[in-house]
Amino acid sequence: MEKITKELLIQFLNENKVNLKCSQLRICVPIVDRIYKKMISGIKFAGIKVENGIICDGHHRYLASLLANYSIEIIDYVVAKGSVIRDWSFVEFIEEDYDTQAKIDMWNRQDAEYNDLPLDKLVDLLK
Repeated sequence: MEKITKELLIQFLNENKVNLKCSQLRICVPIVDRIYKKMISGIKFAGIKVENGIICDGHHRYLASLLANYSIEIIDYVVAKGSVIRDWSFVEFIEEDYDTQAKIDMWNRQDAEYNDLPLDKLVDLLK
């Protein structure tokens, strides 16, 4: 499995047309990497929330889906008041992981349940 890096994300965004706009200041690269690995392993994800082409919720899933060539559902939603809409070139890609091991374990349990898989099977897919 390819590891998603800050450089790879920036290169991908510079070289490809990205249809949805960002409403977030920062993106955590390790989170995108974990989601990407799950997507290419066949794990299903809930859709992302979008209003008029602006992502309200699901920035990390959206980027991972683009990299994994994974079709993700778009759910109509409402952008929070005061959100700053920005081009992806102005987003800061953070290499420090936002998630603790406890939170990663929680996401894995949630993803296993959503996919009706035993947790150990989901974890094995990611090795």
